[in-house]
Amino acid sequence: MVDRFKGKNALVTGGSRGIGRAIALGLAREGANVCITYSSHGTDADSFIGEAEALGSRAFKFGIDQSNVEAVPSLISYIEKNMGHMDVLVNNAGICPFKDFFDIDMGLFEKVMKVNVESHFFITQAVARKMIESGIKGRILFISSISAIVGGEFQTHYTITKSGLNGLVHSLAIVLGKHGIMVNSLEPGTILTDINSEDLSNLDKRKYMENRTAVKRLGIPDDMVAPALFLLSDENTYVTGTELLADGGMLVNLQ
Repeated sequence: MVDRFKGKNALVTGGSRGIGRAIALGLAREGANVCITYSSHGTDADSFIGEAEALGSRAFKFGIDQSNVEAVPSLISYIEKNMGHMDVLVNNAGICPFKDFFDIDMGLFEKVMKVNVESHFFITQAVARKMIESGIKGRILFISSISAIVGGEFQTHYTITKSGLNGLVHSLAIVLGKHGIMVNSLEPGTILTDINSEDLSNLDKRKYMENRTAVKRLGIPDDMVAPALFLLSDENTYVTGTELLADGGMLVNLQ
């Protein structure tokens, strides 16, 4: 086992399931102590704790409604009390309620913005401040999406948030680079997770999406672990302010 994160503490938002869980377990497997946040999937969070501890990690969970930015200080206090400092931050939590453009009301629009962008802005602000105060040359990763680059008929609210995260990454790389903190985003393509399970239950659509990729399969959460861990590790000495597209060649396969 590679111990690239031995002795490091990591926070992964939305880490109870899907891509977040896979990355959190990858960090634990390589020696990190990991805290995940979750909203409503407490059983999944509990099972993560068990898996991470079996890997030798100190593992923690924090329930939070990420549409409520007022809850961020409590999260930071919990981390300081239980873990001390933070070396790694993965901003993964997100929602994508597929909806026709004309049926999206203000309430849904604002919730998607708050969960996908606003919460991560203020979590990152708080964590980065602590990193700087402690002299930690940390690593911050935002889980964006191929949807930041291409459109989606039922994702008009979601695509805005992912494009916004990439813009934030560009600016944060400048703000935090002078402190030795690297900031990047990972853009998954179509990954088989709960967020799109209903949409991909249409077998014809699923086959179409598989054929759109160069590798002729959809991704799974574990496909995101290796690229994420490189960007988060000390092996990454010069990559900041950029987006890494991990889509199985979907974007380039126009024919």
